[in-house]
Amino acid sequence: MTRRSGSADLPLHGGRVPAWLGQRMTRLGAVICQAIVHSYGREELLRRLAHPFWFQSFGAVMGMDWHSSGITTSVIGALKRGLTPLSGELGIHVCGGRGRHSRATPDELMAVADATGVDGVALARASRLVAKVDSAAVQDGFDLYLHGFIVSDEGQWVVVQQGMNGERKQARRYHWLSEGLKDFVDAPHAAIDGPQQGNIVNLADHRAGASRLAQVELLQALSPQEITREYGRLAVPSASATQRAARARAEASLPTTGDLFAAAPADPHVWHPGLQPHLSLPDHHDVRAQDIVLRRLHGSLAAAVEQGPKDFTELLQIPGVGARTVRSLAMVAEVLHGAPCRFSDPARFSLAHGGKDGHPFPVPTHVLDQTIGVLKTAMRQAALGNEEKLEAIRRLDAQARRLEAQASGPSLQAYLHEERRQSHRYGGRSVFGWEPAPAEDVAVSRQATRHRSVP
Repeated sequence: MTRRSGSADLPLHGGRVPAWLGQRMTRLGAVICQAIVHSYGREELLRRLAHPFWFQSFGAVMGMDWHSSGITTSVIGALKRGLTPLSGELGIHVCGGRGRHSRATPDELMAVADATGVDGVALARASRLVAKVDSAAVQDGFDLYLHGFIVSDEGQWVVVQQGMNGERKQARRYHWLSEGLKDFVDAPHAAIDGPQQGNIVNLADHRAGASRLAQVELLQALSPQEITREYGRLAVPSASATQRAARARAEASLPTTGDLFAAAPADPHVWHPGLQPHLSLPDHHDVRAQDIVLRRLHGSLAAAVEQGPKDFTELLQIPGVGARTVRSLAMVAEVLHGAPCRFSDPARFSLAHGGKDGHPFPVPTHVLDQTIGVLKTAMRQAALGNEEKLEAIRRLDAQARRLEAQASGPSLQAYLHEERRQSHRYGGRSVFGWEPAPAEDVAVSRQATRHRSVP
């Protein structure tokens, strides 16, 4: 994974994750992380959590609102609940969180150090520096309110932080990765997600090195009182030549939005390795055709039809697993095994298990429970040395990629219409309650009841 800054628009949403969804997110998030660590190792899980596109897709496939800033809070919370009981076995520890939980991060890291032998003092220092850089060195108008620190038994770590701008009702998410990190104040970010807000002062950008040196020079040359007076007289040419030169160097070397963020590619669904990641999430709640890559959806649907019966009827043999569950598993398989370029359209992954606010459709709780059951069965057997069921999930992902070039399927509108029509049968649920049966189904049921009551 490349180490560069990027940006994304994240609408700031309030509200809480209902318990019925939070519990399922905890179970699904934990078993997906188990499968990634089992298949690729702990370092790969950290790399994926540091990738803003993958992180958003991960939250969407778990049933959280696909474009909401709330994905950050809910995913970190779900991982902390789900992975903490597994930390001894998995070697992954989730610390921090939102509000008061973020302030407890250094103490939690010291507890991890006591249990694993890693350098807790260094980890606590890293936690404080990361928070300080994103709150002070990156002056973008966002106040930090969430700090999640995930660390492995080897001492490698990833940090996911989020800040909010209440006036604009937007959020910015920051990703840090210890792998390859050489300096906390010289281009340390794996990625920065959030709305562009005009000129952003980023003293952590490698191009701001001259500015950082100039500021140190000013601090050495002037007392705090003199600096305060100088700040109020920036336009007055009465300062010494040395002081004016230091100010000029500092101001000239501050990178702003214009050059900090590369322009987004013309097609936002095409991954350009040479450009900084840019994830632009719209304000609208509904999933629209422009939010997804339709050929990838068709590839998943085709794989569920062609590979699904072979692997999930003959191999998994789990009662109740039908075609709808296999479709969801095809998207989960992509989260497990997909390359970075596969996650340029996070909205597509909400088509696996919907969203808590009913967009793109209510959460199909029966399907979500079956997905969790299949993954848990596969992981239990893999832990015992039987990889067949886990390999079946991998084949779903491989088949989807092979088929998407020529696969055809329904339009997004038709797909969503059918999903909503079947929502009651799938155990559809949102924050507004359970989905009722369609009116035509109710009429048929009443008519059948009348016929049965006739002697």
